[in-house]
Amino acid sequence: MPPTAEAIHSPGSAGAPHRAPVFEVRGLARVFGEGTAAVTALAGVDLDLFAGELIVLLGASGSGKSTLLNQLGGLDSPTQGTLRYRGWNLGVADEAALTQFRRNAVGFVFQAYNLIPSLTARENVALITEICRDPMTPEAALDLVGLGARLDHFPAQLSGGEQQRVAIARAIAKRPEVLLCDEPTGALDVKTGITVLEAIERINGELGTLAVIITHNAILADMADRVFTLSDGRIVNARTNAHRGSVRDLAW
Repeated sequence: MPPTAEAIHSPGSAGAPHRAPVFEVRGLARVFGEGTAAVTALAGVDLDLFAGELIVLLGASGSGKSTLLNQLGGLDSPTQGTLRYRGWNLGVADEAALTQFRRNAVGFVFQAYNLIPSLTARENVALITEICRDPMTPEAALDLVGLGARLDHFPAQLSGGEQQRVAIARAIAKRPEVLLCDEPTGALDVKTGITVLEAIERINGELGTLAVIITHNAILADMADRVFTLSDGRIVNARTNAHRGSVRDLAW
């Protein structure tokens, strides 16, 4: 596992808090393939992310959002540059250390719910709580996302929004410092998407979790502390909101 000591603060993105970052990213690049077949997914990203922030990464398909999220989550390694979590260099960590990092520090939420159909909501969340070092109970996690009355329902008995909230409960049951969300409302209608985003907003506020949401939907920018827009593997715009808007107040 990474050390617990905080990283030495370096100048980060505009509007960043004046404290040590959870993630410190410098010159981050990721190239897939070689020679004439090489594709640059990230081309020198610099940013700092801090505890308790809600971050939105905006950009069209192919802009580098998912690649950056995968780097933050320890699912992929950079080609160049440095990526530090609490001062620990993720880019040179071995797979055993990265597995522990993902297991204990990071919760993932994807557009696909990835629930096991033969298990109830409670049992799907318990898959995580049984392997983590200091988890909340499945019941507590599901209650936090508003599903305390649906504990024993199977995925087929739940709506799309409820299934996504089970996936969120599973991600946050480990009490992660970081919650990484890849298009969490992409497969949902507006009303259901609002409910899911409210669950993420609540977790960010009540648990102090650094939440990072990637999306192509610019409307979500108003719910964030900071917004980074990516294009061609680079951050082309960084914005800080003086006040975060409520999900219910977004101009859908």
